Amino acid sequence: MSKESTGMTEAELKEIRLRCDAATCAPWVSYVEGRNHTSGSNFIMTGEGEDRGDDIELIGATVADQDFIAHARQDVPKLLAEIQRLKDKLPEA
Repeated sequence: MSKESTGMTEAELKEIRLRCDAATCAPWVSYVEGRNHTSGSNFIMTGEGEDRGDDIELIGATVADQDFIAHARQDVPKLLAEIQRLKDKLPEA
């Protein structure tokens, strides 16, 4: 996106929604050795119950990176919903 751009296009928002919809089911939870459990490696647990997916293990990521990635799975859909809610409040141009 260029510096002159003042917002996201509907096409950009649609692309983000498609990526969210294609990702492994939420929730994603970051588990860090020493913080959340006492043995094993750091990982992101995906899904829950019958929708439980494979764990994600990252190489070279900081704990902050891992937490960000895990939370993004929940945060991005919420942000998209808020953008839509605000757009729905705007008067027609």
